[in-house]
Amino acid sequence: MKPPSLLVIVLNYRTAEMTLRAAEAALADLPAQDVARAELVIVDNDSGDGSAALLEQAIAQRGWGAGHRVRLIRASRNGGFGAGNNIAMRAGMSDGSAPDFVHVVNSDAFLDPGCISALLSHLQANPQAGIVGSHVRGEDDLPHTTAFRFPTIAGEFEGAARLGPVTRLLKSHVVAPPLPSQAAQVDWVAGASVMLRGEMLREIGLFDEGYFLYFEETDLCLRAARAGWHCWYLPQARCVHVGSVSTGMKDWQRMPRYWFDSRHRYFAKNHGRAYALLALLARLSGTGLHHLRCLLTKRRPEEAPGFARDLLAHALTRKRHRPHTTTTRRPATEDHS
Repeated sequence: MKPPSLLVIVLNYRTAEMTLRAAEAALADLPAQDVARAELVIVDNDSGDGSAALLEQAIAQRGWGAGHRVRLIRASRNGGFGAGNNIAMRAGMSDGSAPDFVHVVNSDAFLDPGCISALLSHLQANPQAGIVGSHVRGEDDLPHTTAFRFPTIAGEFEGAARLGPVTRLLKSHVVAPPLPSQAAQVDWVAGASVMLRGEMLREIGLFDEGYFLYFEETDLCLRAARAGWHCWYLPQARCVHVGSVSTGMKDWQRMPRYWFDSRHRYFAKNHGRAYALLALLARLSGTGLHHLRCLLTKRRPEEAPGFARDLLAHALTRKRHRPHTTTTRRPATEDHS
């Protein structure tokens, strides 16, 4: 069997120094054997802060560009997480060929030794596996929940209610169940460190660029599942993830509109408008139950300030349009929408 080609992608948005750290960890973990070719692409997602020049200089100074081992691609606009990664996937390998496997690595994710080889070996050993995600932990060594069930109406109610009896009743719909301790098939995995099979991408298409940020991994995994591909969580493939560096999520006082846009798009596109409306009502009902409990127990709600109000306002004010569909596009040439 011919050894596969591997493309590692690190997407940068105004985090140049951290991106270089992530790229360095990924380069150190590139397998020396079992692959015909392994390359890394850094995409600067139109940072506009001098990041691209800094990255270009660092690549040259460190000698990373030799043999096309590392390339920098400058996006002409910031289309979001999916659009930025799609640029690299469409560009493909340095010779223009489509990669057999693509490893998406966040700019604030640092791979442990052996992470890439473990992910690659798992996909090679399981022909129906199209997606495999890493075990992700924080700098405090605590695990991050990165393996999930697909969102449903029942899951929306359970997640918002945050009530023991409700969770027990709807346990099969909990979106974020306890992490498996061994390799396991799951519905979807987070994109901090996830490897994708090129054959699958050529069949189902790349990330849907209608999502600016959030739900794009969920959407991709659902399309893969509907096409018969499996998604796995692999705990032995490990990495450290700082989290929310480029988005500034840790400092958010309110959820941004693009989160609500992405949530609605996911439900309406994949399940229809009626389902999206029921999911909205379930989320609002669960949130109301949670607030009632907090009022009676004199506790503070566990959600972002003004979340329910913002969710309802978004539903009432968003533009009415038919959800886009994602077409299959071959990652062969460098372009972007």
